[in-house]
Amino acid sequence: MRRRYLPVLTLIAVVVAAAVAVGPTMGAGAQQAPQGPPAQPGQLRPRPGTGRQPEFPAPSIMDYKPRSTLVVPEHQVPRAKFPVVDIHGHPPTFSSPDAAKSVVSLMSPLNIQVMVQTNGASGERLQQSIEAIAASGLQNRLVMFTTVGFGGVGPGWGEKAAQQLEADVKAGALGIGEIGKNLGLGTRKADGTRLKVDDPDLDPLWAAAGRLKVPVFLHLGEPQEFFQPLDATNERWQEMALFRERRFNDRERYPTFDELMGERDRMLMKHPGTTFILAHMGWHANDLGRLGKLFDKLPNLHAEVGAVLYDLGRQPRFGHDFFVKYQDRVLFGKDSFQPDEYPYFWRVFETADEYFDYYRDYHAFWKMYGMALPDEVLKKLYYKNALKVVPRLPAAGFPR
Repeated sequence: MRRRYLPVLTLIAVVVAAAVAVGPTMGAGAQQAPQGPPAQPGQLRPRPGTGRQPEFPAPSIMDYKPRSTLVVPEHQVPRAKFPVVDIHGHPPTFSSPDAAKSVVSLMSPLNIQVMVQTNGASGERLQQSIEAIAASGLQNRLVMFTTVGFGGVGPGWGEKAAQQLEADVKAGALGIGEIGKNLGLGTRKADGTRLKVDDPDLDPLWAAAGRLKVPVFLHLGEPQEFFQPLDATNERWQEMALFRERRFNDRERYPTFDELMGERDRMLMKHPGTTFILAHMGWHANDLGRLGKLFDKLPNLHAEVGAVLYDLGRQPRFGHDFFVKYQDRVLFGKDSFQPDEYPYFWRVFETADEYFDYYRDYHAFWKMYGMALPDEVLKKLYYKNALKVVPRLPAAGFPR
């Protein structure tokens, strides 16, 4: 008889627990209890403190900076283990030999062997920078990419852009970039419509890069959350609230993140003979599986790690496995030229340290963890892949 009633008793227990979780029925005039966070899957009763309000005024998101009491081994890494090519550099303009020497004096203690200037210059400005580098005697340490202006794109534009690219490469530019986020987000065509990344008028430029064997360095879009509503569920709330120009959630002005990435992917697939480098891991550092699928489809595609360390450092195990699997496809880049920030990258890539600070709290309120990459993967990340992807990159100073 006992067994016959067990299912019934179990059902009664579940119903009672659910009733407790929901709370008593509110009578007329009764005050609604404070609502806490939504129940988690499988939750049968409120967690301790659910719906409770703090006794004291809560600190703002800007003020809450708790001191960690965690005591774990620390390994500061002021200098990279192997020489580095920074494929995504924005140092001061190489306006004179002394300016070039000043940049190299900041690179050397960090073990940065080659800096690629991706501020980009074309025509006469490109020639002036290359001449300043040559006069400094630092041609093995500093190199230039050219740039492209996308204003007024229309019929015939692509052929003219390809001609300028050919002249810039002949003058000494080793690649195109940084192609900025305005492409696809802000730039308008001659007819006033939004210039889409896969617009056919751009095809002659991408094809010319393939013919000239120079990589195209693309910064397209922005982090995925910048396209989402600015509310309490958005993990980039603080940054979006601080920087108005980083909000792309107005659907009357901007495409969705996925629409923009779709344009990018169609353009990449149209040009299998051109080498492309996605800045900022293509803004897929928070979804490495998505980037991996792109790598699987497009052998001409690479990515660099600039300004997305906050995502890589919060997934050290999955990130480690991704970098090992795609070790021939990822390059080092930093983006903003702040010498004191490079050691955070070395620490994430080279150590197994736990729970340490990121260098900009408005990028990430969470902590970093080391990925402990193997030496051979580090070498490819730091310099080997760059030497392969940028054929004329100076090779002096790197281990053979």
